[in-house]
Amino acid sequence: MNSATPIRKEADISRVKKYLAGNKRDLFFFVLGINTGIRAGDLLKLRVKDLKYTVVGDQIPIIEEKTGKQNYIIINKPVYKTFQEYLREYGPDDNDYIFFSRKGSRQENHLHIFSMSRIVKQWFRDLNMPGNWGCHSMRKTWGYQQRVKYGVDWSIICRRYNHSNPAITMRYLGITSDEISQICMNEI
Repeated sequence: MNSATPIRKEADISRVKKYLAGNKRDLFFFVLGINTGIRAGDLLKLRVKDLKYTVVGDQIPIIEEKTGKQNYIIINKPVYKTFQEYLREYGPDDNDYIFFSRKGSRQENHLHIFSMSRIVKQWFRDLNMPGNWGCHSMRKTWGYQQRVKYGVDWSIICRRYNHSNPAITMRYLGITSDEISQICMNEI
């Protein structure tokens, strides 16, 4: 079980965005992760051409590496805006990896989970934000914010995550047996 911490406070999300403003690649990774709920491993393999010609509302099909199931990256306004900033900053070729490694060619080397996880952990250390941070924090932040801020039912989030077991989604969202017991006290 991955016990990565979701970002619970909107102010903390804003802090991370502000901190990353000078690094368009890392900022885009963060914004894409917290706005799509897609696993980091699948995001890291994206090439510029996969998103370059999209507009707000587009759905980009992907096959999840872990599950082999189809999912979609949906382009919302923050994703679109941040990607446009990324494109202006780097002027990449269509075949470049979006999340390129600084070692070797952008068309041959993308960041891998281990490296990106180290980078993510460093963001939170630099911001002095305690927690168990990693690449999975973006995915969990998406679900947590959907549930708490927007009131999205956990079963819909479970479907978006492509989880085979609802218990996994419940753990992601921090739904505890105490919370379930507490609702049984509601009088009807």
